Amino acid sequence: MKKYILGILAGLSLSANIAIADTIHPISREMGSGTRGAFVEIFGIQKEIQGKKVDGTTSKAEVTNSTGVMMTTIANNKNSIGYISLGSLNNTIKAVNIDGVAPSVANINNKTYKISRPFNIVTKTENPLITDFLAYSTNAKAVIEKAGYIVASKNTNFTSKKPSGKLIIAGSSSITPLMEKLAESYKSVNPNAVIEISQSDSTTGVNSVVEGIADIGMVSRELKPAELQKGIKAQVLAIDGLAVITNKDNPIKNISKEGVKKIFLGEITDWKDVK
Repeated sequence: MKKYILGILAGLSLSANIAIADTIHPISREMGSGTRGAFVEIFGIQKEIQGKKVDGTTSKAEVTNSTGVMMTTIANNKNSIGYISLGSLNNTIKAVNIDGVAPSVANINNKTYKISRPFNIVTKTENPLITDFLAYSTNAKAVIEKAGYIVASKNTNFTSKKPSGKLIIAGSSSITPLMEKLAESYKSVNPNAVIEISQSDSTTGVNSVVEGIADIGMVSRELKPAELQKGIKAQVLAIDGLAVITNKDNPIKNISKEGVKKIFLGEITDWKDVK
């Protein structure tokens, strides 16, 4: 009898949790973030102003300024939903399927999961160290795949010329974890290099290269024509998936692409309406 009563109380407690978890708390990245730019474009979270499509993310979305802050915010808010790089996923949060397809490297490769974007690196000037590091990074298949990304280059041949000097790399917080692994691995083949990585966002990465503050910029989206006109060169470092994430206690396992769009446009505000 005692166990039965405890069971009823537990059920009432669970029902209460579900009842107060109705309101969706969308979490977004900041303006300038390549992850936000790619997410908005891929899911069509846009509105038209004077004939031009612009970011339509609801003003009710909480804004975070990095991948790490996004994940921590989602982990601490049962009603929240956000998005991060697929390669950044860990067990503190949960990725949901989109239209019944799980976000994974395998599903990106077989074209069933189409929520992906390029990890670009940009430069404006050249020197032996920049050339050597970029040649290594774009061909570092083992490092890129181990980190959970897809290799863009099929060439794996690399022999370092071991140039000396210092590289300053700046930009996307989504690319930073991969870049840190590449930098560490590169220094094992070229101990003459000093590499400094500054995490911010994609737009800052582009501007840092244009202004001569950084040697290499990290951009987790497609480059804009206006940016390319500033004299920078871009190449794809890797292909990354975007994962839509929720709190681990959220029972939702699948959301349609259209549903994600409506959540971040502010058209769906209750979990009971999510499909």
